[in-house]
Amino acid sequence: MLCRETTMWQLVLMIAGLALVWAYTRWARVKRFWAELGVPHLRAHPLYGSLDFLHHENPAVWMRRLYDRKSPYTGIWLFWRPALIINSPEIARRVLVKDSDYFRDRFLGTGTTKGDPIGGLSLVLANDPLWSSLRRHVTPVFTSAKLKGMHTLNLVKSKELVQRIDRELAQKKDIEIRSVYSDFTTDITSIFGFGVDSNATLTGEGLMRTITLNFMEYDLFRSFSWYSIFFFPTLVNIFRFKLFPRHTTRYFKKMFRSLLAQRGGYAGTEHHDLFGALLKMKHQADLKGEAMDENLVLAQALTFVQAGFDTSAVMLTYITYELAFQPEIQDKLYNELLEARQRNDGNDLDGNILSELTYMNCVINEALRKYPAMGWLDRLASKDYQIDENLTVPAGMPVYVNVVGMHYDPEYFPDPDNFDPDRFLPEREQNIKPFTFMPFGQGPRNCIGTRYAY
Repeated sequence: MLCRETTMWQLVLMIAGLALVWAYTRWARVKRFWAELGVPHLRAHPLYGSLDFLHHENPAVWMRRLYDRKSPYTGIWLFWRPALIINSPEIARRVLVKDSDYFRDRFLGTGTTKGDPIGGLSLVLANDPLWSSLRRHVTPVFTSAKLKGMHTLNLVKSKELVQRIDRELAQKKDIEIRSVYSDFTTDITSIFGFGVDSNATLTGEGLMRTITLNFMEYDLFRSFSWYSIFFFPTLVNIFRFKLFPRHTTRYFKKMFRSLLAQRGGYAGTEHHDLFGALLKMKHQADLKGEAMDENLVLAQALTFVQAGFDTSAVMLTYITYELAFQPEIQDKLYNELLEARQRNDGNDLDGNILSELTYMNCVINEALRKYPAMGWLDRLASKDYQIDENLTVPAGMPVYVNVVGMHYDPEYFPDPDNFDPDRFLPEREQNIKPFTFMPFGQGPRNCIGTRYAY
């Protein structure tokens, strides 16, 4: 008996020893990867590679620090997986536009449905050929004509927003401005996307507002899920992490099926909103005998809600913050709006007039520069790609374009920490170097809702 136990322990120790030898050999090879290529790189931790910042620093702040290394690219490790940070606008142009066929897919989430059957089908995560098909069907929702039709809605909701703020000020309440803006953008998003008015702008609650509030609930598990989706997609399948919270998805499904019934099913009356476009997409697939999972429609609807309400609310919050601390900019913007209204005989300003307000657009662009929604643009090399004579990116390597780094480069934007809308005045904007200002991305996989958000 003793002999058998001894043999068992010897076997365990032998396996453990072999595992340690394999891990050490593998780690040594990983650790040498960038050095052997002569690429400037970060030191790698044997457990989490270059991701040691995750427990104490915002990823965008980390990206900005990496940019300060003054190299056109920097090698990092996503745990043990090499990845490349692009700090050069010239290389960014090639990756995002000129040679985008080498980088059609995103690394984010890897576009798999094994662990996330709904989120993996999202336009944000989907890979080709699914991504191209989805983009083609959804793009018509964001035409100029349809966006102009949103003006009356925007005007009504903007007036409700003013009423809400005036009411809370009269009650001498402290206003949580991001929350109020989120109520407002929830209404805009839900009406444009689904024809549903939650009335959240006035009341701070409603059907769709319940969903968007659920989106913003974070705990340790949710944070780990997000970091895995962004930096270690393999774990998404292993632990079945979800892009959308489970309880939010269940709640949204009920609303989805209720709306579907109201519209007479997939073959019902056509509506010119996002939901209508998605129903039409599935109906056309059904007519052709092509199987299209309802989860595909759900994924795009959920993506629009999540991406549409929060990024806009955050940007409005940042603009309000900057205007509050710089009254001279606030006064200049206010006077431009006042003069425009006077030229319009005191009537409300429509979308055409607003788009022509030079200084207002400068304020928006400067906020987008200083506070980009995404600090980087991720891509996945589909085949070997030569960056320069010294470096070829192998197929399967993640590549990150360092957007926030370029937004804060004093060579492109002098005194970058200062909020200065004048840098986007027409006579100065023409001097901004291409691919140094990319708040909505660039190339085929740029943000599909750019015109809607702007």
